Amino acid sequence: MSCETYGLSSGNCGHNSQTLTFLDPEDSNELLGADTQGSEFDFNDFTLPSQSQTSQADNHLSQRNNRELSNGLSADVNQISHSFGELNFEEDEEDQYYSKALPEHACKYCGIHDPSCVIQCNLCKKWFCNGRGNTSGSHAVNHLVRAKHKEVTLHKDGPLGETVLECYSCGCRNVFVLGFIPAKADSVVVLLCRQPCAAQSCLKDMNWDPDQWKPLINDRTFLSWLVKVPSEQEQLRARQITAQQINKLEELWKDGNIEATFQDLEKPGVDEEPQQVLLRYEDGYQYQNIFGPLVKMEADYDKKLKESQTQDNIEVRWDIGLNKKIIAFFNIAKSDTDMRLMHGDELRLRYLGELLKPWAGVGHVTKIPDNFSEEVGIELKSNAGVPTECTSNFVVDFVWKSTSFDRMQGALRKFAMDESSVSGYIYHKLLGHEIEDVVMRCTLPKQFSAPNLPELNRSQVYAVKHSVQRPLSLIQGPPGTGKTVTSATIVYHLVKTGNTPVLVCAPSNIAVDQLTEKIHKTGLKVVRLCAKSREAINSPVSFLALHNQIRNMDGHSELHKLQQLKDETGELSSADEKRYRILKKTCERELLEAADVICCTCVGAGDPRLVRFKFHSILIDESMQATEPECMVPVVLGAKQLVLVGDHCQLGPVVMCKKAARAGLSQSLFERLVVLGIRPLRLEVQYRMHPSLSKFPSNFFYEGSLQNGVYSDERKMKGIDFPWPQPDKPMFFYCCQGQEEIAGSGTSYLNRTEASFVEKITTRF
Repeated sequence: MSCETYGLSSGNCGHNSQTLTFLDPEDSNELLGADTQGSEFDFNDFTLPSQSQTSQADNHLSQRNNRELSNGLSADVNQISHSFGELNFEEDEEDQYYSKALPEHACKYCGIHDPSCVIQCNLCKKWFCNGRGNTSGSHAVNHLVRAKHKEVTLHKDGPLGETVLECYSCGCRNVFVLGFIPAKADSVVVLLCRQPCAAQSCLKDMNWDPDQWKPLINDRTFLSWLVKVPSEQEQLRARQITAQQINKLEELWKDGNIEATFQDLEKPGVDEEPQQVLLRYEDGYQYQNIFGPLVKMEADYDKKLKESQTQDNIEVRWDIGLNKKIIAFFNIAKSDTDMRLMHGDELRLRYLGELLKPWAGVGHVTKIPDNFSEEVGIELKSNAGVPTECTSNFVVDFVWKSTSFDRMQGALRKFAMDESSVSGYIYHKLLGHEIEDVVMRCTLPKQFSAPNLPELNRSQVYAVKHSVQRPLSLIQGPPGTGKTVTSATIVYHLVKTGNTPVLVCAPSNIAVDQLTEKIHKTGLKVVRLCAKSREAINSPVSFLALHNQIRNMDGHSELHKLQQLKDETGELSSADEKRYRILKKTCERELLEAADVICCTCVGAGDPRLVRFKFHSILIDESMQATEPECMVPVVLGAKQLVLVGDHCQLGPVVMCKKAARAGLSQSLFERLVVLGIRPLRLEVQYRMHPSLSKFPSNFFYEGSLQNGVYSDERKMKGIDFPWPQPDKPMFFYCCQGQEEIAGSGTSYLNRTEASFVEKITTRF
């Protein structure tokens, strides 16, 4: 079967899509197999070289390296070396292969340039081959995954001509979700995306069987009928590049050196890694000098990631909020990248101009996709000039803000330079210096449980007692051991020692809200400090938020009048706005100073409203999930007593920049202190799961120390007849034979058979 039999026929669905059609009926029958009615494709006819070709290649290789020796050797050796005759020619040929200018479409990794073996990345316009070389996937797939690019075009001189791979139905060009279905009656291959097009029931009416859908990328290589796999001979002759070198080359391209080549990898400083974090530090300056560059690397990566997320062709629905601010609602494509949209994120909405002149406005995210709708909602900062009569031709940009990273860098500087940032004991302990343990003077309560919270067990009482008496405590809370109740109880007793306000932090807003709720139950005066960008977002503790407590303060009639005017009109005159801000600032200070407890995120502790506060006692919950510089933001606000709550056996912080993670930014402060030999106080009774489920984590992670605070009967599902293999153990491993496919991100896998079984079992429950 010759490759020339391929042709292209355009789809008639309104897109410039192309289906791959076989023009020669005889050849297409050969391609589809004898029975073309729904049989699977067998494209192996022209993929890898045949055995005879391989043995020829082997013969060439076996004629290697001895030609130069032949001049000074005996006739016998000459005779032997004669059979190795062509090898030096191959070596010369290999040198020539790279010394001559390679065509533009040569693989940027290895130099292979057979038009039928290469594809072009649509985003960066570079070419890559479908050969693996020394890597686990083809060079083309390697590039797409590492660069997070997803669209490709075939070479014009290849068997299928210059074709952009896209879905026949919707025009989607993400190759990681594209696959093909052989049509039953015609000799046609139809390219369709996995969801939703390949799953549509109407396909059967068109004589296409959706069950025959197969991904275009299999085993991390493009299917060989689409992009030919270079022969072994070609791959051996090509440049040998390792996965590590590919990684470095991709990093150079990402850093803006888009013309970088294989040769640039040899230049000094290219693979320079940042200095590793240490276990112990000489002083605060060394600490800052090591962590500062890592925070900058993470910031640069985050900036690049956010700013690359622009989406166009956005349809907008307009609304007006209760505060008279304009709200824009729109759908954005589900991102398979590392980007996650969160409440309070800043987005820029741009109108490109058509019916009206171009416009751009910035707003905070007040709604993210949820169970009710896929819409994103942003509250615009200003109502001026918003084109509310237009609904299409909009673009959304992610606005990167450096606030979090600036606060981390500020905390590192303060730790190094400001002696009052932490007590001497905590300074030396955090740096890993040997220092004598200290017990703080305080009156211990007779009853350790806090009002309106559950009674504490023995290990919880010990953790509370220890934390109140020590300047530095680590509390390890395995899953379901009442970590939040213990933390709230510790805070209650810290307040009762008289050092108020106590600062309570966690890396995420959800964790802060849960702890705030528990502390509020004890009857303490709690203020939840939110970022201004999150003030419009509701939470279970919104009534405790600083901005809402101000509205309910007595004796501030002027502020209330201005607030009412601002709510009704949306804007204030410049004089009124200035007066409003002064009055609001005074009230905020008054509320914060009167509070027993102030709760905020770790980064939120760097809020300017807390800048003049000194906190004697600080508790950080979920401290395992924060990077060390993130933990330092609250710590440097005067800590003399620090309680870190977490579990180093669970997930650590998320660090996006791999280089920074490798250097140790992904190790939390909690974990480093444990490695230094500070023994965490472990909570030992779990109240969450069925005892037969807690057995494994207890033995595997916690040396068998976890006890059960619940009986088996308390954890049985009533009214459900489920066929557990062992009726008294609600667990089993369900083996299903499903094909693993690359997900739309290109960086993870999915298994649709498994997903369907999960759905069935969940529905049964």
